[in-house]
Amino acid sequence: MSFKLLVAAAAARRVRPFSVSAAPRRHPALDAKRGFSFTSPRRNGQTLVEKIAQQHAVGLSEGEVVHSGDFIGIRPRHIMTHDNTGAVIPKFNSIGATKLADPQQPVFALDHDIQNKGEKNIAKYQSIERFSKLHGNRFYPAGRGIAHQVLVEEGHAWPGTMVVGSDSHSNMYGGIGCLGTPVVRTDAAAIWATSQTWWQAPPVAKVELRGQLPAGVVGKDVIVALCGLFAKDEVLNHAVEFVGEGTRSLVVEDRLAIANMTTEWGALAGLFSVDEITLQWYEARAKRIAETDAGGSHPIVNQGAVAALRKSVESDPARWRPDEDAVYAKHLWLDLGSLTPHVSGPDTVKTATPLAELEQKKVAINKAYIVSCVNSRAKDLREAANVIRAIKQARPGYAVNASEGVSWYVAAASSQVQADAQASGDWQVLVDAGAKTLPPGCGPCIGLGVGLLKDGEVGISATNRNYKGRMGSKKAHTYLASPAVVAASAVEGYICSPATAIKGAIERNAASISTTQRVLFGIEQAVVAAAAKADSDGSASAAATGSAIDGFPESLSGRVIFLPADNLNTDGIYPGKYTYQDDITRDQMKLIVMENYDPEFSRLVQRNDVVVAGANFGTGSSREQAATALLAAGVRLVICESASETFKRNAVNNGLLVLESPALVKWLRDRYQKPGAEPTIITGLNARVELTAGRLMLVDESGNSEYTGSIPRIGKAAQEIIVAGGLENWVRNRMAASA
Repeated sequence: MSFKLLVAAAAARRVRPFSVSAAPRRHPALDAKRGFSFTSPRRNGQTLVEKIAQQHAVGLSEGEVVHSGDFIGIRPRHIMTHDNTGAVIPKFNSIGATKLADPQQPVFALDHDIQNKGEKNIAKYQSIERFSKLHGNRFYPAGRGIAHQVLVEEGHAWPGTMVVGSDSHSNMYGGIGCLGTPVVRTDAAAIWATSQTWWQAPPVAKVELRGQLPAGVVGKDVIVALCGLFAKDEVLNHAVEFVGEGTRSLVVEDRLAIANMTTEWGALAGLFSVDEITLQWYEARAKRIAETDAGGSHPIVNQGAVAALRKSVESDPARWRPDEDAVYAKHLWLDLGSLTPHVSGPDTVKTATPLAELEQKKVAINKAYIVSCVNSRAKDLREAANVIRAIKQARPGYAVNASEGVSWYVAAASSQVQADAQASGDWQVLVDAGAKTLPPGCGPCIGLGVGLLKDGEVGISATNRNYKGRMGSKKAHTYLASPAVVAASAVEGYICSPATAIKGAIERNAASISTTQRVLFGIEQAVVAAAAKADSDGSASAAATGSAIDGFPESLSGRVIFLPADNLNTDGIYPGKYTYQDDITRDQMKLIVMENYDPEFSRLVQRNDVVVAGANFGTGSSREQAATALLAAGVRLVICESASETFKRNAVNNGLLVLESPALVKWLRDRYQKPGAEPTIITGLNARVELTAGRLMLVDESGNSEYTGSIPRIGKAAQEIIVAGGLENWVRNRMAASA
């Protein structure tokens, strides 16, 4: 159907698929508890996330201190891309870039589709390698390992630094004290060309781990339990800092697993402080490399560099810790001593069940997996192999093998991990028990290669995601657990504990079954109340006005249009049926913007209107047209309760400002969200927004003030992008200036 016919059909229907009522059904996490997101009060103290971001910030004014909510320019230590390097290269070329700004900064590691030997994929891999050789940056070919593991092994992810990746599991670097966070492909191209991009420092949640892990409980159980116990988006779009005595019972491998899956928990980063455990891990690694590498010391992970790291941590501890007066958006806690092994799923990480309870149901499995960047390190393979060894010892003469009808797959996180597991004998133990080996890469975890789940099958996996269709058929079911539990389940043919596999029977002790209430966890309400109050009052330091660069307005004003719906997704903003019609003009975009939310929107919206929306605005696909269509309609600013991070990055990268103000949205809901309210509400108010000062005022038609509040200040980094008309133009300007 042509564009004109599609528009005509939609106009004729005048459907309103998003209904708005006086008392909408809202996710509990979208209520007042989120009121401090992106507007934490500014103090002298910084969180560890803010400190590391400060060290990698560019263009700050003298004395400017980075805090949550700030838009800053960043120059990360490294930018990682994997198979998607092939998609970043055309973006890099299209902006006119001809060389890498810093050849030491980009790291390419091919890992996703490495089982694919088709001509097209091989050609893509070859083109990526040629590009790398041409520009002289670091390149790791298919078979070296999963990118995140390789970056840790090779020292590219290094304690106290900031490393970004064009992959959501870049959070993993936080396990060794490196601030890892994801960026989109346009950002990757910008960093290649200029060494910089922008970042909005997220709100930071403190997660206190109390007590010590009991025997048989590992890092995977910690993060699976956290995802299930705090399943109401408590840390959505936050950075998480793990603190407390419990961290001292976690080895680096467990920390990496926990940080990795903060992605599934909804966080943008998961960070552990560098401590004695971290330092000893690096010392052991540098020593091992020195002893085994005939070519001499490693260029990064060497004994000299590790000694310097220790000296810095010990001589300047304040640099490596959050300040005592640092402000956190939330304070969650979990008593590790009360934790038992947990299983996630099926098909969601928001459901976590104690293993002792789940195994009573004898959930039969068809496939078992120990693969991926979260749980395929040497420690994980050793724990799985030890289950096999224990079964053999406890049940002499029993043929320990994958249960009949169960396919068991194992892949190391890297070639180095596989070599270590082979040297220790762990690899062979797993192979002898029927595990089918795969090359070190993402494979089934990302739904690529052999071993995928088929219709009706059930899988138990040591991976990080289990939503429907992730590892194969959407009609299959997936549970997540630790490698030891996966090994035990593979042998027995149903989800069970290592103890059950060793004994050959389930322990039907009622006291061991109902363990949910024994897990101790909570939220420190005093911190929540203080943060929420600070947001509603408006932070005092928001009055510390920043400056505007040439061409950027210090303030703007416009009518307030209120869209009260939560979860207004990108399809509601820009219908999918238009997404791949590349000839649609900006004028045509204006006619169809919000068509699936409210067909009347395009008629009601006026140039320079300020759109205020509900929670999780822009969720869904990553289509950039959701942002550009709003720009086409004349909207320059969206203020929402919360926004999808992908949408926010796409918006700013195209020149559209997106700010979060839960307090403003709550005020508008209380005033305008009545029974039968329209999906698009013309409030009759005008917004006066001071962008560099971080202040907002709503006035009525007579100019009387109706509402005042604070918003995140727009720093120089975001200003430059907005003035340039988007990130790609900003990159072109930077290159022209340096030519």
